[in-house]
Amino acid sequence: MKTMLTAMAASVGLLAAASAVQANERLLIGSTSSSSSHYGYFVAVNQIINSQIDGVSSSVAETGATVDNLRRLGRNQIDMGLVTTNTGYHAYAGLEDFDGRPVDSRLLWVYTVAPQNVVMRQDAGVTTLEELEDVRFNPGITGSATESTTEAVLEKLGIAPDYVRGSTTDVVDSIKDGRIMGYAKSGVGNRLDGSTMDIATFTPINVLSLSGEQAETLRAEMPDVAIVDVPEGAGEGIPAYTTWAFGVAVHAHPDLDEETAYQIVKAVMENPEPQANAFSAVRDADLASMTLDVGTVPLHAGAARYFEEQGHEIPDALKPAQ
Repeated sequence: MKTMLTAMAASVGLLAAASAVQANERLLIGSTSSSSSHYGYFVAVNQIINSQIDGVSSSVAETGATVDNLRRLGRNQIDMGLVTTNTGYHAYAGLEDFDGRPVDSRLLWVYTVAPQNVVMRQDAGVTTLEELEDVRFNPGITGSATESTTEAVLEKLGIAPDYVRGSTTDVVDSIKDGRIMGYAKSGVGNRLDGSTMDIATFTPINVLSLSGEQAETLRAEMPDVAIVDVPEGAGEGIPAYTTWAFGVAVHAHPDLDEETAYQIVKAVMENPEPQANAFSAVRDADLASMTLDVGTVPLHAGAARYFEEQGHEIPDALKPAQ
């Protein structure tokens, strides 16, 4: 009898263990190259999910970043991943590289915003975007999101610089010696990036601002970009300015369970320290407001539920799709 009871107990234990395994939801997160600081951010997010959410385990996959992650989402190969907000919009709407091949993904949160700064040598005499016409100007590193977005923005505004292509190193050297008058470069939060600060060490610079009319044109006609106001102090002596930007976000497959998405967003929003330790631009950032300000595709229903519980109003363009 004792042997039979022991066997029954063991059987029940095995069944319980099997049930627990079945109940455990396993997620794969697409990130970017392991050499990128953004990869470290996703490692931190992965640790938060695994330590804070019962019944859910996740792991991080090194990928080719935004476009690769969107294609993997479309093939059901990952559950969530890094997506820039501009390319995320193109994929959702079936535009540009995704023309005729849309990818349905849902926004969970935005974790950083990259203002696109138009940096000019002061002695170029260019103080407005209109004055970029026919000026030797680099729109961004060849093949980058900055390059394609800058060209699209200036075309929309009817401005045609004399574009010069090249790597960051080549462009910085060319600006220093006056062969190029300026360039477009992503900022780091509300600060100019390191290459711009390098130029500014010995070459006085200006950062050009959108006019009010230009900002309204982009808001109305380019929903894939955000318009942001950068406060005074992006660099020494740089006044406040307005520019276009895109965010770096976490998108999910639309079939991700609503409760799981809710718990993930809740855990991330309420555990900022590991994220800030891994990716300093997140420190002191208001991720909820950032998400609602610069997101470009509908929120996942679980994410929207969390933000609404915290008292946030969801913009019409971000309300969960039916």
